[in-house]
Amino acid sequence: MKILVIEDNVELLRDIKGFLEEEGNICEIAPNYKSAHDKIGFFPYDILVVDITLPDGNGLDIISEVKKESIDAGIIIISAKNAVGDRIHGLEIGADDYLTKPFYLAELNARIKALYRRKVYNGSTEILFNEIRIKPDSYEVFIHDRILNLTKKEFDIIHFFVVNRHRLLTKEAIAEHLWGDDIEMADSYKFIYTHLANLRKKIAELGGNDYIQSIYSVGYKFTDRE
Repeated sequence: MKILVIEDNVELLRDIKGFLEEEGNICEIAPNYKSAHDKIGFFPYDILVVDITLPDGNGLDIISEVKKESIDAGIIIISAKNAVGDRIHGLEIGADDYLTKPFYLAELNARIKALYRRKVYNGSTEILFNEIRIKPDSYEVFIHDRILNLTKKEFDIIHFFVVNRHRLLTKEAIAEHLWGDDIEMADSYKFIYTHLANLRKKIAELGGNDYIQSIYSVGYKFTDRE
């Protein structure tokens, strides 16, 4: 999961980033309105964690902009106890959930995972695609009900592919989603091919089909359609 945390308290921002990354996520940060605006304009995210009070703007304006541009990202507001009116307004304009400061990082992580399940898996704890079964919370993948032994990055790739099945995914989108925004500075994306080769081999060893279609010079599509 790729998450953008928008928060002006640098210490809290660092703590949230560290915790969410330990939980296996790609976590990008924005300490002010401008950097958040720029990142959302350039990069896709699964979840936005938005503080309402920012030094150079209002988090509610970010939510309005995301909805206006039809950006498909879940939104969780984090706000002070006395910001009830802002939280209500945030939910009315499109935020999915809110959390009042101070909060436990484990609760924020649980709410992020629950929101992602609602958006992507219709609330289920498993994703099914033909002979492939994925349990995201435990980072497990099964082929014909036999567990597939994967590295963390291989899991991230097959999870990203299955969630976005039948869609053309550019190499840039795959790299940014699974390695973070800074990967745009890479000279090439050959490392994706290496991970895919290993993933294909492991799936085939358990009798699974190869659903990864290479689209020359563009990227890949994970599909069972011709």
